[in-house]
Amino acid sequence: MNAMRNKFVEDGVTILGQDAISGYSTFQLGQFKFSRDEYFAKITWQAKGQEYSHLMSADAFLRALMRDVAWGFFYGWVNFDHVIGTQNHYGSVDLYAGTFNGVLKAAGVDYVENFETPLIMATFKAILHDWVSEGFDPFAAPEETGSAFGRKQGDNPDAIERYRIATKRMPGLPDDSPLRDDFPVNRQFEDVAQDDPLVHCEPGFEGQLSGFNLFKYLSRSDVTWNPSVTSVCKQSLFCPTTEEYILPVFHGNDRVEWFLQLSDEITWDIGDKVDGSPIARVIMKAGDIAAMPANIRHQGYSTKRSMLLVWENATPHLPERYASGELAPYPVQF
Repeated sequence: MNAMRNKFVEDGVTILGQDAISGYSTFQLGQFKFSRDEYFAKITWQAKGQEYSHLMSADAFLRALMRDVAWGFFYGWVNFDHVIGTQNHYGSVDLYAGTFNGVLKAAGVDYVENFETPLIMATFKAILHDWVSEGFDPFAAPEETGSAFGRKQGDNPDAIERYRIATKRMPGLPDDSPLRDDFPVNRQFEDVAQDDPLVHCEPGFEGQLSGFNLFKYLSRSDVTWNPSVTSVCKQSLFCPTTEEYILPVFHGNDRVEWFLQLSDEITWDIGDKVDGSPIARVIMKAGDIAAMPANIRHQGYSTKRSMLLVWENATPHLPERYASGELAPYPVQF
Protein backbone atom coordinates (compact mmCIF):
# COMPACT_ATOMS: atom_id res chain seq x y z
CA MET A 1 0.00 0.00 0.00
CA ASN A 2 2.92 2.39 0.68
CA ALA A 3 4.21 1.84 -2.86
CA MET A 4 0.73 2.61 -4.24
CA ARG A 5 0.52 5.74 -2.05
CA ASN A 6 3.91 6.94 -3.34
CA LYS A 7 2.76 6.37 -6.91
CA PHE A 8 -0.35 8.50 -6.37
CA VAL A 9 1.71 11.28 -4.75
CA GLU A 10 3.95 11.25 -7.81
CA ASP A 11 0.81 11.70 -9.93
CA GLY A 12 0.00 14.90 -8.02
CA VAL A 13 -2.49 13.50 -5.50
CA THR A 14 -2.58 15.45 -2.22
CA ILE A 15 -2.91 13.23 0.87
CA LEU A 16 -3.42 15.27 4.04
CA GLY A 17 -2.90 12.49 6.55
CA GLN A 18 -4.41 9.38 8.08
CA ASP A 19 -7.01 9.24 10.82
CA ALA A 20 -5.52 7.49 13.86
CA ILE A 21 -8.80 5.78 14.77
CA SER A 22 -10.46 4.78 11.49
CA GLY A 23 -7.21 4.25 9.55
CA TYR A 24 -8.51 6.09 6.46
CA SER A 25 -6.59 8.87 4.72
CA THR A 26 -7.93 12.35 3.92
CA PHE A 27 -7.49 13.74 0.40
CA GLN A 28 -7.42 17.27 -1.03
CA LEU A 29 -8.36 18.13 -4.61
CA GLY A 30 -8.31 21.85 -5.27
CA GLN A 31 -10.64 23.40 -2.70
CA PHE A 32 -12.39 20.07 -2.06
CA LYS A 33 -11.49 17.80 0.84
CA PHE A 34 -12.50 14.13 1.10
CA SER A 35 -12.48 12.28 4.42
CA ARG A 36 -14.32 9.29 5.83
CA ASP A 37 -15.02 7.48 9.09
CA GLU A 38 -16.57 4.11 9.86
CA TYR A 39 -19.90 5.00 8.24
CA PHE A 40 -19.75 8.17 6.14
CA ALA A 41 -17.78 9.91 3.43
CA LYS A 42 -17.51 13.67 4.02
CA ILE A 43 -16.94 16.17 1.21
CA THR A 44 -15.99 19.73 2.19
CA TRP A 45 -15.79 22.93 0.11
CA GLN A 46 -15.73 26.72 0.48
CA ALA A 47 -18.52 29.09 -0.58
CA LYS A 48 -19.34 32.65 0.52
CA GLY A 49 -16.25 32.64 2.69
CA GLN A 50 -17.53 29.72 4.76
CA GLU A 51 -16.90 26.00 4.87
CA TYR A 52 -19.73 23.70 3.79
CA SER A 53 -19.83 19.94 3.88
CA HIS A 54 -21.93 17.03 2.69
CA LEU A 55 -22.18 13.48 4.05
CA MET A 56 -22.79 10.34 2.03
CA SER A 57 -23.04 6.77 3.28
CA ALA A 58 -19.61 5.21 2.69
CA ASP A 59 -20.95 2.36 0.54
CA ALA A 60 -23.03 4.67 -1.67
CA PHE A 61 -20.10 7.03 -2.15
CA LEU A 62 -17.67 4.25 -3.06
CA ARG A 63 -20.09 2.60 -5.51
CA ALA A 64 -20.62 5.95 -7.24
CA LEU A 65 -16.91 6.79 -7.24
CA MET A 66 -16.12 3.36 -8.71
CA ARG A 67 -18.43 3.99 -11.68
CA ASP A 68 -17.02 7.46 -12.29
CA VAL A 69 -13.51 6.00 -12.46
CA ALA A 70 -14.45 2.95 -14.51
CA TRP A 71 -16.53 4.97 -16.97
CA GLY A 72 -13.82 7.60 -17.43
CA PHE A 73 -16.38 10.22 -16.19
CA PHE A 74 -18.76 8.99 -18.91
CA TYR A 75 -20.95 11.10 -21.19
CA GLY A 76 -22.02 14.26 -19.36
CA TRP A 77 -22.84 14.29 -15.67
CA VAL A 78 -22.24 11.65 -13.00
CA ASN A 79 -24.22 12.78 -9.96
CA PHE A 80 -23.12 10.80 -6.91
CA ASP A 81 -26.33 11.99 -5.25
CA HIS A 82 -28.35 15.22 -5.20
CA VAL A 83 -25.29 17.32 -4.20
CA ILE A 84 -21.94 15.90 -5.38
CA GLY A 85 -20.93 14.98 -8.91
CA THR A 86 -18.72 15.45 -11.96
CA GLN A 87 -19.19 16.81 -15.48
CA ASN A 88 -16.98 15.50 -18.26
CA HIS A 89 -15.51 18.05 -20.68
CA TYR A 90 -13.44 15.36 -22.45
CA GLY A 91 -9.97 16.52 -21.42
CA SER A 92 -10.93 18.17 -18.17
CA VAL A 93 -13.59 17.43 -15.55
CA ASP A 94 -15.72 19.66 -13.33
CA LEU A 95 -16.15 18.53 -9.72
CA TYR A 96 -19.15 20.24 -8.17
CA ALA A 97 -21.10 20.49 -4.93
CA GLY A 98 -24.68 21.72 -5.22
CA THR A 99 -24.26 23.18 -8.72
CA PHE A 100 -27.08 21.01 -10.08
CA ASN A 101 -29.18 21.16 -6.92
CA GLY A 102 -31.92 23.77 -7.21
CA VAL A 103 -31.99 24.64 -3.50
CA LEU A 104 -28.22 24.92 -2.94
CA LYS A 105 -27.74 26.79 -6.21
CA ALA A 106 -30.41 29.34 -5.27
CA ALA A 107 -28.81 29.79 -1.84
CA GLY A 108 -25.43 30.49 -3.45
CA VAL A 109 -23.60 27.83 -1.45
CA ASP A 110 -22.69 25.69 -4.45
CA TYR A 111 -19.14 25.33 -5.73
CA VAL A 112 -17.55 23.96 -8.90
CA GLU A 113 -13.89 23.55 -9.84
CA ASN A 114 -12.34 22.27 -13.06
CA PHE A 115 -9.44 19.78 -13.10
CA GLU A 116 -7.33 18.21 -15.79
CA THR A 117 -8.59 14.66 -16.26
CA PRO A 118 -5.36 12.86 -15.19
CA LEU A 119 -5.28 14.66 -11.81
CA ILE A 120 -8.91 14.06 -10.81
CA MET A 121 -8.68 10.47 -12.08
CA ALA A 122 -5.53 9.81 -10.03
CA THR A 123 -7.15 11.34 -6.93
CA PHE A 124 -10.33 9.30 -7.27
CA LYS A 125 -8.30 6.12 -7.80
CA ALA A 126 -6.25 6.92 -4.69
CA ILE A 127 -9.41 7.34 -2.63
CA LEU A 128 -10.73 3.99 -3.84
CA HIS A 129 -7.47 2.20 -3.03
CA ASP A 130 -7.40 3.70 0.45
CA TRP A 131 -11.09 3.56 1.40
CA VAL A 132 -12.12 0.14 -0.01
CA SER A 133 -11.36 -2.51 2.58
CA GLU A 134 -10.76 -6.19 2.06
CA GLY A 135 -13.93 -8.06 1.09
CA PHE A 136 -15.87 -5.06 -0.21
CA ASP A 137 -16.40 -4.82 -3.98
CA PRO A 138 -17.99 -1.51 -5.05
CA PHE A 139 -18.74 -3.01 -8.48
CA ALA A 140 -20.83 -5.92 -7.17
CA ALA A 141 -24.41 -6.26 -5.97
CA PRO A 142 -24.78 -5.93 -2.17
CA GLU A 143 -25.51 -9.66 -1.78
CA GLU A 144 -22.23 -10.51 -3.51
CA THR A 145 -19.83 -8.44 -1.45
CA GLY A 146 -18.74 -7.57 2.05
CA SER A 147 -19.32 -4.41 4.03
CA ALA A 148 -17.98 -0.93 3.26
CA PHE A 149 -18.37 0.07 6.91
CA GLY A 150 -16.10 -0.05 9.92
CA ARG A 151 -12.45 0.78 10.37
CA LYS A 152 -9.93 0.12 7.63
CA GLN A 153 -9.14 -3.58 7.21
CA GLY A 154 -6.77 -4.36 4.36
CA ASP A 155 -7.65 -3.45 0.78
CA ASN A 156 -9.13 -4.93 -2.39
CA PRO A 157 -7.14 -3.74 -5.43
CA ASP A 158 -8.35 -6.58 -7.68
CA ALA A 159 -11.95 -5.40 -7.36
CA ILE A 160 -11.30 -1.73 -8.09
CA GLU A 161 -8.82 -2.26 -10.93
CA ARG A 162 -11.50 -3.72 -13.22
CA TYR A 163 -12.44 -1.23 -15.89
CA ARG A 164 -15.09 -0.82 -18.53
CA ILE A 165 -14.51 -3.21 -21.43
CA ALA A 166 -14.26 -1.31 -24.71
CA THR A 167 -14.00 -3.44 -27.82
CA LYS A 168 -12.80 -2.21 -31.19
CA ARG A 169 -15.33 -4.39 -33.05
CA MET A 170 -16.84 -7.11 -30.86
CA PRO A 171 -15.68 -9.64 -28.26
CA GLY A 172 -14.13 -12.82 -29.58
CA LEU A 173 -12.67 -11.38 -32.76
CA PRO A 174 -8.88 -11.53 -33.16
CA ASP A 175 -7.09 -8.90 -31.03
CA ASP A 176 -10.33 -7.87 -29.36
CA SER A 177 -11.86 -8.48 -25.92
CA PRO A 178 -12.17 -12.04 -24.58
CA LEU A 179 -15.58 -13.67 -24.29
CA ARG A 180 -15.52 -14.30 -20.49
CA ASP A 181 -16.18 -18.02 -21.04
CA ASP A 182 -14.04 -18.80 -18.00
CA PHE A 183 -16.20 -16.59 -15.72
CA PRO A 184 -18.85 -18.40 -13.63
CA VAL A 185 -22.52 -17.90 -14.44
CA ASN A 186 -24.08 -15.40 -12.03
CA ARG A 187 -26.43 -16.86 -9.42
CA GLN A 188 -29.45 -15.03 -10.95
CA PHE A 189 -28.76 -16.14 -14.52
CA GLU A 190 -28.59 -19.90 -14.03
CA ASP A 191 -31.48 -20.38 -16.51
CA VAL A 192 -29.66 -18.58 -19.34
CA ALA A 193 -28.72 -20.85 -22.27
CA GLN A 194 -24.96 -21.23 -22.70
CA ASP A 195 -24.82 -22.51 -26.28
CA ASP A 196 -22.80 -20.64 -28.91
CA PRO A 197 -23.81 -19.75 -32.47
CA LEU A 198 -22.27 -21.56 -35.42
CA VAL A 199 -20.51 -19.19 -37.80
CA HIS A 200 -19.52 -20.42 -41.28
CA CYS A 201 -17.22 -18.08 -43.22
CA GLU A 202 -16.61 -18.16 -46.93
CA PRO A 203 -12.94 -18.87 -47.67
CA GLY A 204 -10.92 -15.70 -47.42
CA PHE A 205 -13.19 -14.05 -44.83
CA GLU A 206 -11.84 -15.79 -41.75
CA GLY A 207 -11.45 -13.34 -38.85
CA GLN A 208 -13.86 -10.86 -40.43
CA LEU A 209 -17.13 -12.56 -39.50
CA SER A 210 -17.95 -13.65 -35.98
CA GLY A 211 -20.78 -14.10 -33.55
CA PHE A 212 -21.34 -14.81 -29.87
CA ASN A 213 -24.18 -15.47 -27.46
CA LEU A 214 -24.76 -12.07 -25.84
CA PHE A 215 -27.01 -13.53 -23.11
CA LYS A 216 -24.31 -16.06 -22.24
CA TYR A 217 -21.74 -13.25 -22.19
CA LEU A 218 -23.85 -11.10 -19.86
CA SER A 219 -24.81 -14.03 -17.63
CA ARG A 220 -21.13 -14.27 -16.68
CA SER A 221 -20.69 -10.60 -15.81
CA ASP A 222 -19.21 -10.13 -12.33
CA VAL A 223 -20.14 -6.43 -12.13
CA THR A 224 -23.37 -4.43 -12.07
CA TRP A 225 -24.31 -1.11 -13.68
CA ASN A 226 -21.14 -1.02 -15.80
CA PRO A 227 -21.87 -0.84 -19.55
CA SER A 228 -19.26 -2.69 -21.61
CA VAL A 229 -18.81 -1.84 -25.27
CA THR A 230 -19.54 -5.07 -27.18
CA SER A 231 -19.96 -3.80 -30.72
CA VAL A 232 -18.63 -0.80 -32.62
CA CYS A 233 -19.94 0.36 -35.99
CA LYS A 234 -18.39 3.75 -36.79
CA GLN A 235 -19.74 6.00 -33.98
CA SER A 236 -22.51 3.59 -32.91
CA LEU A 237 -21.72 1.72 -29.69
CA PHE A 238 -23.73 -1.13 -28.16
CA CYS A 239 -23.02 -1.19 -24.41
CA PRO A 240 -24.93 -3.98 -22.64
CA THR A 241 -24.76 -4.43 -18.89
CA THR A 242 -26.32 -6.32 -16.00
CA GLU A 243 -28.26 -4.42 -13.36
CA GLU A 244 -29.12 -5.31 -9.78
CA TYR A 245 -30.18 -3.21 -6.80
CA ILE A 246 -29.67 0.55 -7.49
CA LEU A 247 -27.67 2.43 -10.12
CA PRO A 248 -25.19 4.14 -7.76
CA VAL A 249 -25.39 7.49 -9.59
CA PHE A 250 -27.89 9.81 -11.23
CA HIS A 251 -26.56 9.94 -14.78
CA GLY A 252 -27.11 13.30 -16.46
CA ASN A 253 -27.08 13.03 -20.25
CA ASP A 254 -25.23 15.31 -22.67
CA ARG A 255 -26.75 13.40 -25.62
CA VAL A 256 -29.71 11.10 -26.26
CA GLU A 257 -29.17 7.61 -24.86
CA TRP A 258 -31.24 4.59 -25.95
CA PHE A 259 -32.18 1.69 -23.63
CA LEU A 260 -33.36 -1.77 -24.73
CA GLN A 261 -34.53 -3.97 -21.85
CA LEU A 262 -33.28 -7.46 -22.67
CA SER A 263 -34.62 -9.30 -19.61
CA ASP A 264 -36.61 -8.82 -16.42
CA GLU A 265 -37.48 -5.27 -15.27
CA ILE A 266 -35.92 -1.92 -14.31
CA THR A 267 -37.68 1.08 -12.78
CA TRP A 268 -36.18 4.46 -13.72
CA ASP A 269 -36.61 7.74 -11.86
CA ILE A 270 -36.23 10.64 -14.30
CA GLY A 271 -35.37 14.16 -13.14
CA ASP A 272 -34.45 17.52 -14.62
CA LYS A 273 -30.73 17.60 -15.44
CA VAL A 274 -30.16 21.10 -14.06
CA ASP A 275 -32.03 21.16 -10.75
CA GLY A 276 -32.99 17.51 -10.14
CA SER A 277 -36.73 18.11 -9.93
CA PRO A 278 -38.69 14.92 -10.72
CA ILE A 279 -40.13 14.47 -14.20
CA ALA A 280 -41.29 10.87 -14.60
CA ARG A 281 -41.02 7.26 -13.48
CA VAL A 282 -40.47 4.73 -16.26
CA ILE A 283 -40.96 0.98 -15.77
CA MET A 284 -39.19 -1.05 -18.46
CA LYS A 285 -39.94 -4.74 -18.98
CA ALA A 286 -38.25 -7.21 -21.31
CA GLY A 287 -38.57 -5.98 -24.90
CA ASP A 288 -39.25 -2.35 -24.01
CA ILE A 289 -37.22 0.43 -25.66
CA ALA A 290 -36.84 3.95 -24.26
CA ALA A 291 -34.88 7.07 -25.21
CA MET A 292 -33.28 8.98 -22.35
CA PRO A 293 -33.24 12.61 -23.59
CA ALA A 294 -30.26 14.95 -23.44
CA ASN A 295 -31.87 17.19 -20.81
CA ILE A 296 -32.53 14.71 -18.00
CA ARG A 297 -30.85 12.71 -15.25
CA HIS A 298 -31.86 9.13 -14.45
CA GLN A 299 -31.37 6.47 -11.78
CA GLY A 300 -32.49 2.84 -12.06
CA TYR A 301 -33.70 0.13 -9.67
CA SER A 302 -33.66 -3.58 -10.47
CA THR A 303 -34.97 -6.11 -7.93
CA LYS A 304 -33.79 -9.14 -9.89
CA ARG A 305 -30.56 -8.97 -11.86
CA SER A 306 -31.55 -7.89 -15.35
CA MET A 307 -29.90 -7.35 -18.73
CA LEU A 308 -29.97 -3.95 -20.40
CA LEU A 309 -28.57 -2.85 -23.76
CA VAL A 310 -27.44 0.79 -23.78
CA TRP A 311 -26.99 2.28 -27.24
CA GLU A 312 -24.58 5.23 -27.28
CA ASN A 313 -23.86 7.72 -30.05
CA ALA A 314 -20.18 8.67 -29.84
CA THR A 315 -20.31 11.24 -32.66
CA PRO A 316 -17.85 14.05 -31.83
CA HIS A 317 -19.17 17.45 -30.66
CA LEU A 318 -22.65 16.17 -29.81
CA PRO A 319 -22.63 17.82 -26.34
CA GLU A 320 -22.01 21.25 -27.88
CA ARG A 321 -24.77 20.76 -30.44
CA TYR A 322 -27.30 19.79 -27.76
CA ALA A 323 -26.16 22.55 -25.40
CA SER A 324 -26.50 25.22 -28.10
CA GLY A 325 -30.04 24.16 -28.97
CA GLU A 326 -29.06 23.07 -32.48
CA LEU A 327 -30.40 19.61 -31.65
CA ALA A 328 -33.59 18.98 -29.72
CA PRO A 329 -32.96 17.12 -26.44
CA TYR A 330 -35.28 14.29 -27.45
CA PRO A 331 -35.16 12.22 -30.65
CA VAL A 332 -38.84 12.50 -31.62
CA GLN A 333 -41.44 15.27 -31.26
CA PHE A 334 -45.02 14.08 -30.90
